[in-house]
Amino acid sequence: MTASFTQIKSYLMEQNLTPYEVELFQRLYSGFQRHGSYKVDWEEISTPEEGMILEHETLPEPHEAEAKSLIQKTAVCRLNGGLGTTMGCVGPKSAIEVRDNMTFMDMIVTQLQALNQRFQADVPLVLMNSFNTDQDTHKIIKKYVGDLNIYCFKQNRLPRLRKDSLMPMSVERFGEEAFYPPGHGDFFDAFPHSGILDQLLAEGREWLFIANADNLGANVDLRILKYMADSHTPFVMEVTPKTRADVKGGTLVKTTAKPLHLLEIAQVPKEHTQEFKSIKKFKIFNTNNSWINLKTLKEVLTQGPVEREVLINHKTVKGVPVIQLETALGAGVAAFEGAKAVAVPRSRFLPVKKTDDLLLVQSNIFKVEQGVLVRNPARQFPELPMIRLGEFFKSYEQYQERFETIPDILDLDLLTVVGDVWFGADITLKGNVITVCDAGRLHLPRGSLLENKVLTGNIEIGEL
Repeated sequence: MTASFTQIKSYLMEQNLTPYEVELFQRLYSGFQRHGSYKVDWEEISTPEEGMILEHETLPEPHEAEAKSLIQKTAVCRLNGGLGTTMGCVGPKSAIEVRDNMTFMDMIVTQLQALNQRFQADVPLVLMNSFNTDQDTHKIIKKYVGDLNIYCFKQNRLPRLRKDSLMPMSVERFGEEAFYPPGHGDFFDAFPHSGILDQLLAEGREWLFIANADNLGANVDLRILKYMADSHTPFVMEVTPKTRADVKGGTLVKTTAKPLHLLEIAQVPKEHTQEFKSIKKFKIFNTNNSWINLKTLKEVLTQGPVEREVLINHKTVKGVPVIQLETALGAGVAAFEGAKAVAVPRSRFLPVKKTDDLLLVQSNIFKVEQGVLVRNPARQFPELPMIRLGEFFKSYEQYQERFETIPDILDLDLLTVVGDVWFGADITLKGNVITVCDAGRLHLPRGSLLENKVLTGNIEIGEL
């Protein structure tokens, strides 16, 4: 049973929420009251019609002069609301050093500097921060002053609700943990409200590329940009083939009401969860790389807020079960008439969520070209290796101290590490490698070659 918003509103006004944030929360809460934990009608779900999902390789590239004209009308937005807590870090995740002494933010800025230099352009960087990352981010970006135009805006700050009473958490008891940023779908509310949309339009910008700050494969794609300009497509979602690592990722479906609809796992009836995860039935997933025509976005907003389903995110804060009312950026695909999806190469989706991902992107499977991770052509297999490092590698600090240098994994298929395993310098891993240390430590010496091996024990190994 939900509490009435009248009960909640007076409390919110006392917690330094802006009138706009109160209005936004009321909108989300009303959707929650109407639909509760929204689930789709499974019988209405089907595969998108032919032509709704385009193949990236079939899109023509613009010639140099055309590309320059398009780039001059483009801006880039990175979703920068996340903290590095998953890897045991404090502060914005984008400040973590990931490759060649560069942070996520360094690589993003390097990308845009290279793009601007190539086309003699001035593509700006727009950062959507959260209240958790905004202050630190403003300090971080001072080092880029004069090198790139950077605009920042903040996601809204909304109250977490206790699961038992559906009332806001006590600020007196929980402090800032009583609040949360309401998902990357908040872009459609926070971005126009910030005034940056109008500012970009005044500068003559027409297209905005949006991607997560931790996606090292995301960059401005000239084929998609040309397609949007030529076809007057208002919204493009990038999707890519699903693997075993992506079974929980949102996918695109058709419903009776919408030709393209983002389906998240939270919207799937429990009895169909395994079917949703099936690689055979749902072969693609949303990378969260999106493209928006800014003029169309402005027109859509004159009719009211961009419609998105309310997603219920269950969390526990200091032992207390709570819910967060959120929306997804990709849900915008259903709000723009004529929206399309483009099936892109897996190389455009290289997120770093855990240290497992960090080992992959720091390895010799990739190299960095102008701030973008590029596959090493010496890798003979199209698939990336599966890496599971285990609990002793969860934090960035633990990860760093257990790898003297990053191993050569060019020919690796699978790496599973169980227990406290330490890797010496110049190690090569090939095929399937499993190391298990039930107690103590397992030290792998400098220069070791492990190919299709299963190692167990808790001693330092002298010869492999």
